[in-house]
Amino acid sequence: MKYYIIAGEASGDLHGSNLITELHRQDAMAAIRCWGGDKMQAAGATLVKHFRDLAFMGFVEVLKNINIIFKNLSFCKDDILQYQPDVLILIDYPGFNLRIAKWAKENNIKVIYYISPQVWAWKENRVKMMKQCIDQMLVILPFEKEYYKNKWNWDVEYVGHPLVEEVESCQLKNESERFSDKPVIALLPGSRKQEILKKLPVMLEVSKEFPAYQFIIAKAPGLDDSFYTEMIEAYSNVSSVTNQTYSLLKQSTAALVTSGTATLETALFNVPQVVCYKGSEVSYQIAKRLINIRYISLVNLIMDQEVVKELIQHEMNAENLTSELRKILPVSAQRESVLHQYQLLKEKLDKGGHASFKAVEFILAGMRDR
Repeated sequence: MKYYIIAGEASGDLHGSNLITELHRQDAMAAIRCWGGDKMQAAGATLVKHFRDLAFMGFVEVLKNINIIFKNLSFCKDDILQYQPDVLILIDYPGFNLRIAKWAKENNIKVIYYISPQVWAWKENRVKMMKQCIDQMLVILPFEKEYYKNKWNWDVEYVGHPLVEEVESCQLKNESERFSDKPVIALLPGSRKQEILKKLPVMLEVSKEFPAYQFIIAKAPGLDDSFYTEMIEAYSNVSSVTNQTYSLLKQSTAALVTSGTATLETALFNVPQVVCYKGSEVSYQIAKRLINIRYISLVNLIMDQEVVKELIQHEMNAENLTSELRKILPVSAQRESVLHQYQLLKEKLDKGGHASFKAVEFILAGMRDR
């Protein structure tokens, strides 16, 4: 069968690569064309566009780049029509992918959505359109299946969270290289230039207060080393790694993490963390009025309580970060509480099974039913 897969971010590239590997395993005749990144390409798909050319963060940044976004949409539609896939698989990235889903339905192309847009957080009115345009929805958060059924009378499939299998696989590997003789604090400032420039300088200030620790930045794929070098050269106990985020987390005592998928990855590696968010003031003020959830980190959302501290916008300053980081370093009661809650989190996510395997099973079953 011919598959066309669209992912627009680093996390989508990771999950898309596992999906592609599993598609090849379960469908020996699979031909796959994709938008994504290096991992999806390495897994055996023909890469059409890299996510680094697609990712724009925040309302202001999207408006600035609206012409590029519309050109990408037009190019994508033409490419899909030329390829004529049996199925279109969309991975998260809703601003782009939901537009493609609507268009694909109009053109009688089967649409499967893997990793639901976070409509339970904002833009809930999208669900009506999604029900009409998406043939099969595969969700990765345990509460999403109940949300869609109870609120929208839509039967979706919970396949488990793809990060569980990723982290399990990494934990089985032996690490030969130690990044530092000191205990390590990981800095995960995000994958996009705009967000890194907002958050990393604040994280770096904190390093001055903890000379006994080595602060190590997980650099984003696709960004030049020089982008980071200029920011960190003034800090004696700060270094960086490239394409080694999981190895870094395995060796970390604690972490400062930008909101998003990285918060869950950090939790699955049993690393106590402080969650950080800081955007442009305009984007933040708009988001504050539109988003209707209590927490911004996946850890807290899944557990429905504050397991990890979230410092948002003006609260994300060096003083607050320093104070909260001290609370989760060895040996503290708060650290032990966080680690206990992480175990309960894993139990919730383990109920789904291995996401890529189950997702491909549902995809192939859906294609057979068709």
